[in-house]
Amino acid sequence: MNSMPLRLSVLDQSVACAGRGGDHALRDTLELAQHCEALGYERFWVSEHHGMPTIVGTAPEVLMAAIAARTTRIRVGSAGVMLPHYSAFKVAENFRVLDALAPGRIDLGLGRAPGSDRRTAQALNPHVSGMAEDFPQQVLDLQAWVSGRPHQGVVAHPLPPSPADEPTQPSPRQHTEAGSHEHTSPTHGAGPTGTRGQESTSSLDRRPEMWILGSSDYGAQLAAHLGLPYAFAYFFMDGQGVEQALDLYRTLYRPSERHPRPQATICVWALAADTDEQAEFQAVSRERWRVNRQRGLLGPLQSPQDVGTQGFSDEEMAVIVAPMRRKALVGSAATVRERMQALARSLELDHLVVNTWAHEPAVRWHSYALLAREFGLDGSTAPATGSGSESHAVPAAAAAATT
Repeated sequence: MNSMPLRLSVLDQSVACAGRGGDHALRDTLELAQHCEALGYERFWVSEHHGMPTIVGTAPEVLMAAIAARTTRIRVGSAGVMLPHYSAFKVAENFRVLDALAPGRIDLGLGRAPGSDRRTAQALNPHVSGMAEDFPQQVLDLQAWVSGRPHQGVVAHPLPPSPADEPTQPSPRQHTEAGSHEHTSPTHGAGPTGTRGQESTSSLDRRPEMWILGSSDYGAQLAAHLGLPYAFAYFFMDGQGVEQALDLYRTLYRPSERHPRPQATICVWALAADTDEQAEFQAVSRERWRVNRQRGLLGPLQSPQDVGTQGFSDEEMAVIVAPMRRKALVGSAATVRERMQALARSLELDHLVVNTWAHEPAVRWHSYALLAREFGLDGSTAPATGSGSESHAVPAAAAAATT
């Protein structure tokens, strides 16, 4: 385990930032997905939240379709669909469509939490009361339908083609491409209707890969019982309960046909910059958001400059900010790599999912590029900054103002 390279994936939450609208956050998610694919990340997951002015990704399946159309290799997933809000059959249909658009590249992460306040949850599903208790049965139903098997007398379409259905002639698009690019493979530059190297995945066994997401023992036990992969939301509570959840998952795991061994990961919040000081300066935006959330104040992510002007009270620093910083995966690329590797070793993991917030998109691009280079991901020779980005050097006076 310890000798294996650490695989990295991405969770993006489409965070709205002060001075820019929510639509900007969604477009940034699409651009970040392309950037992370070029850097060699394994998966790109998007979250589901409702009624929040900070996290504006309310429809992961819609974002996933847009991301799949703009990428060719990286797996695209939900982290996750809050299943109690919806019909399991409709979710299965949505993800069968996504699998048809990006064959063999779709992850279906499922959560039980509302991802919203009680009033918003009621607006999403007027019959939401008691639905959380039905979550295990919903997952079982979804498992059957998303596999393409008949269940309760119905089938979720579209189904992948059988070998007999495979076309023997190139599609009109492939024919056109072949005519204009004589030496180009028919699958070159595959977009929403196919992916490079994925065409052989067309069989009735092809389906989205289901994951159970959680931040407590409940999800770990359910994933183990059903023989499904499990992702622990480490960043929710700065890792509280992670050891027990992973131990339960591994101990209770019941092998399934698709997953004969337990497959676990955690999602961490991390931010890398050229120096520890620059990363710490950028991280204050999320620290201020966490402080405000504890006070019931939600809003767009503030710039580190504005947070520095405001500062933190002694109580805020002692109760919220200082504990965050003690566990933070924040610093230079080398600093963050060492902390991430130590965490992965302690939890016996070979895969981490990285979530990064920053007020400026280019800061996030730079962070993901630095980590990709530090961990030696394929494609990590890409530039370590977003296109058109400026230097992120932080004046010492400005960094000092954050406290």
